[in-house]
Amino acid sequence: MATVDADTHVIETERTWDYMEPAEQRWRPTGIQAAGQEYWLIDGRLFPRRANIGLDTSEQAREMGDVEARLRHMDQLEVDVHVLYPTVFLRPISDRPEIELALYRSYNRWLADIWTAGKGRLRWAAMAPTLDLDAAIEELRWAKERGAVAVFLRGVEHGRRLSDPYLFPLYAEAERLDLAIGIHSGNGSFDLHDFYTDEPGFCKFKLPVLGAFHSLVFDEVPRRFPKLRWAFVEISAQWVSYAIHDLAARFKRQGRELPSDVLGELRIWVACQTDDDLPHVLRYGSEDRIVIGSDYGHADTSSELEALRNLRTSGYVPAAVVDKILDANPRALYGLS
Repeated sequence: MATVDADTHVIETERTWDYMEPAEQRWRPTGIQAAGQEYWLIDGRLFPRRANIGLDTSEQAREMGDVEARLRHMDQLEVDVHVLYPTVFLRPISDRPEIELALYRSYNRWLADIWTAGKGRLRWAAMAPTLDLDAAIEELRWAKERGAVAVFLRGVEHGRRLSDPYLFPLYAEAERLDLAIGIHSGNGSFDLHDFYTDEPGFCKFKLPVLGAFHSLVFDEVPRRFPKLRWAFVEISAQWVSYAIHDLAARFKRQGRELPSDVLGELRIWVACQTDDDLPHVLRYGSEDRIVIGSDYGHADTSSELEALRNLRTSGYVPAAVVDKILDANPRALYGLS
């Protein structure tokens, strides 16, 4: 049996941007220090750099300066596969299509090299420049051949809800390529992000993803793409019962019927945390649709380096269900052999 960590991170470095084309170098992020803090300067804006760092991981492992160091740490943690998500892109970066494409394309090529060095153990979510859907689709095709298992999206993308038909071509291509849609804690709207500037992160990063779940199910978007898999990552799992309860009431008012097993029938997976009330969550979400991630590399309310091992040893959930959460479920979600 394998053990798959469904949500881990890389911390971007100067190497991340080495893949930008010569004509794109004028948009290359610049690392600067101000008031004792590190930032990226991108398109005239400052973005935190190394602000959410898990010091229980080595710099070489979390920044992928030494891929072998990451693999050795995975061995120590008894984890076979890490699914990698970005760090700087959890927030909006640029509303200019050409800059978004340049940054995302460079990141994707960096991750592809990490995958090659990772001997099949480091899979990743590809960045999709949604301001240019033709370019986004080309990036998905390129990434699929180089270890990507998902498409990274935030709860809101450039002012669009994820149920917006604008994104349907992206979903159709992801379905054709057998890539999951990995909806990770974060938002891609400057207006929403800046509105919550002084908020600790719940409204800014978590709630947009819960809202995306509600919108996608309410608008029955998953039914339009009957083979597409959806993941909701790093917002814990206890919200599932509230969202499904609310959806059931709204469906009933409209004379519609919500599926009896929303997650199962609509091919939706949710990443849990060890401090979730999992017996309660499992009443609403099929035991075949729960995964878990450590948030490796970060240090926030979702981070628990030993999460996978702790789940196995806690005795909180039946061993057979734990086996599914650690192995069969993430393999099904991400299409891992």
